[in-house]
Parts: sequence; structure tokens; C-alpha cells
Amino acid sequence: MDALPVIDISDPATAAPEIEAACRSSGFFYVKGDGVPSSLTDRLDAAARTFFALPAPDKMEIAMARGGRAWRGFFPVGAELTSGVPDRKEGIYFGTELGPDAPQVRAGLPLHGANLFPGQVPDLRPVVLEYMALLSEVAQRVLRGVALSLGLPAGYFEQSYTADPTVLFRIFHYPPSEPGSDEWGVGEHTDYGLLTLLLQDGNGGLQVRTPDGWLDAPPIPGTFVCNIGDMLDRMTGGWYRSTPHRVRNLSGNERLSFPFFFDPGFSQEVPPLPATGHAGGQRWDGQDLRAFTGTYGAYLVGKVGKVFPELRADTRHQEAPNIG
Repeated sequence: MDALPVIDISDPATAAPEIEAACRSSGFFYVKGDGVPSSLTDRLDAAARTFFALPAPDKMEIAMARGGRAWRGFFPVGAELTSGVPDRKEGIYFGTELGPDAPQVRAGLPLHGANLFPGQVPDLRPVVLEYMALLSEVAQRVLRGVALSLGLPAGYFEQSYTADPTVLFRIFHYPPSEPGSDEWGVGEHTDYGLLTLLLQDGNGGLQVRTPDGWLDAPPIPGTFVCNIGDMLDRMTGGWYRSTPHRVRNLSGNERLSFPFFFDPGFSQEVPPLPATGHAGGQRWDGQDLRAFTGTYGAYLVGKVGKVFPELRADTRHQEAPNIG
């Protein structure tokens, strides 16, 4: 493999065989035919750059500590860890916008609540909320192709797992690293949920681990990078494998990326699919995802708590109640 495939998702049925091949070979592919206008992504990029150009005290006005259990807001360079090592990036966490009367907020679920937006960049709030709504539609379309690729009805995920999805969105700013530096913008990791859709600026830096070694995933205009996460790995018994990836910004420029995570409902358990007819090999990290029991929310909180250790204590004993 010398490049990730580009798959047109405008017709999920047509895309399904290509999705299967991509999920079996690397777990990563580009998608096009998504219907996301460039005017929207241009507005998002411009608002994000305005925010990250602010002085540090202004950015800290929406620090994650002010988001409480919702775990929303800004973190500075080095505050997020991957495998215990600080990442060379700063960023903002967002999620589904929920008011104080939402059942999830009243139940005290972590990762649920209101987003924090900077007063100095009024354009950021409307473009982020519009973008998340549109990307949710794109993700559902991709999952229809994934379902068909597994011999399931097109609406399987939408009806069973993502009718009320866990939606998380990040904007990351990677300062340039010196050539030869051993600092990673984000170290080797897999994503936690079902599906990630990544918008990149033009500076590159993303690498994907394949059986043949690390493969660059450079930006391609008019596409998103799509990859599958741990829950789809678990559901397929490893037939579709969540793939390690990492980022190092050697472009000499300020790099922005916009990962959008579309995952099962927070309070849902994620058992294996009815039948895939296949079995996968051992994961890169030796972890057996089939050994996990409980809700997706419990899995997610455990993972995010390792990324932000100072927030772990607040949610250590948090269950994901049935708030039907």
C-alpha cells in the first residue's frame, strides 16, 4: 500500500465494497461526495485561526476547568497526554450542545453539557454548531456503507447504536516541530468509538500504521480522512481493525486539524455484531476489546480520563444511567 483509497460515499451501496477493502487493509480511507460545502470549512478554519492567535490569557477564559463535568473548552500545549506523554498541541473540545434541563445534564453524565465559546471570536459558535450537525449526517451515511459492507441492513447502526449518538468534536492546533525532533503532536493511538471524520488543513503530518509500515495521509482537497475506532473493532471481532495513527508537524507552519468523532450512544452497551463470519488477529497493543463489559460511556470516560488525569477523579465512579 502506497496511498489510502479515496471513496465516493454519495451512494453507500456502491461504496460498500470499497469500504470493506479499506477497513480490512488499513482501517483508514478518504471520503468524498459528502455534500459539505467548502464555504463552511473555510469559515471554520478562519474562526479557529483567529482563536489560536489570541493571547494565552484570552484563550484560558474558556479553559476546560470551567466546563465542569462536560469536559469542554480549551487546553494549552502539553496538557493532553497520549500514553502518558504530553502532546505538542493545543485545542478546544466540543460536543453536542445541551442546556441545563437536558436529561443527560440533570443525570450528571460526564461529557454532556454546554460548550464553551470565546467572546473574542463570535464567529466560532455558529460555525462549530453548523459543522457538527452536518458532519453527523455525513457520518450516518458512511455507517450505512459500513453496515452494507458487513452484510447488514443499511440502517443497522443508525437504528441500533447512533439514533442518539455520542458526538465529540475537537479543533487542534499543532505548532511546528523542529526537523529531527522526537516530539509528537499526538503520539501513536487508536480512536475509541465507531467512526472519525478528519478535516485537515494543507500542512500534513498525519501518519497511519499499516502492515508495511507507517504511511503518510496527506490532505486531499475536498475530502475527509475517515477511520474506524475501537467499538467497530470490538463489534466485528477484529475483522475491521482500529488502526494506530500519529501526528508530527514538520511543515514549518502552524497546522490545524478538525477531528469529528461519531460514536454509540453514551448509555449503550456495544456487543458483537450478530455475525460477521470472520475473526481478526491480535491487536497492535495486545488489548482484547471483547473483554470489555459495560456501556460505551464507561469505556469512553476511562479512556479520556487517561488523557486528562486531573479530570479523572471527578468521574471515577460515574456510571452511565438509563435516562431513556
